Amino acid sequence: MPTPNLSSPPICPDCDGFPVVAITTGTRQPNGQRTTITVDCRACNGTGTTPARRPVRLSVSAGVSC
Repeated sequence: MPTPNLSSPPICPDCDGFPVVAITTGTRQPNGQRTTITVDCRACNGTGTTPARRPVRLSVSAGVSC
């Protein structure tokens, strides 16, 4: 029976896992409420995580220098 992968996904280094920021402006709407702007992290597209990196295997023939 396979063991479940319990590791957490890597956290986005740009937003430190806090992908959405809400900014309340000083502008008020006609009903008295303040205007709120939300901005998603551009690096992770608002997910808070980065895609897992997979190892890459390369085959190099004998006699070929890298």
